[in-house]
Amino acid sequence: MPDLRIQQPDSDATLRDWQHVHNVVIPTHALSLDDVRERSRRNHLQVAYRGDDLVGCSTVRPPTDETLTATVIARVLAPHRRRGFGEELYVHGLDHARELGAEVIETVILSSNQDGLRFALKHGFVETEQYLLPGETIPWIDLRLS
Repeated sequence: MPDLRIQQPDSDATLRDWQHVHNVVIPTHALSLDDVRERSRRNHLQVAYRGDDLVGCSTVRPPTDETLTATVIARVLAPHRRRGFGEELYVHGLDHARELGAEVIETVILSSNQDGLRFALKHGFVETEQYLLPGETIPWIDLRLS
């Protein structure tokens, strides 16, 4: 099998792939294709493939001038977890955030995503806040790289 190929979505098909991973991993906060297009204008989105298989996606929310804080989110579909793909996506996103001038790195995880939470804690993130979005029942967890 070829190595992981990480690319920025450049068509509706690849935006739909990003959307699919997001909506499978975050089923409580499903996004429409229009939502994904809007996010792609303000964030750096990427999709990951191994050969023709969709593996995961990532988001880097760029740092703001005030805080120099970027948010790096890596998502991997369940059948592809525990193979190093999340690590590769995370490092790729982290490098991009630092290239954009980030001095502080954060992430956000749906609390029901125990694999994602374990991954973040293993990589040195510490919880800073838990909260519920309006109308949702599963808390989100904000974490910061220590």
